[in-house]
Amino acid sequence: MKALVERINANIEAFKANAEAQVVKGNKAAGARARKAALELMKDLKEFRKVSVVEAKK
Repeated sequence: MKALVERINANIEAFKANAEAQVVKGNKAAGARARKAALELMKDLKEFRKVSVVEAKK
């Protein structure tokens, strides 16, 4: 679960950096990278929810 949380944090940082580059600098490629990071983040958050529920039941 620790690795999953680290992966979520990495995706959040990637999203923040790329989204800012798109908004502030108008970098279209950064927008694509931000969208990709958002998709990965959604997947990881869903996985975290599953793992968290299992851990809570123990």
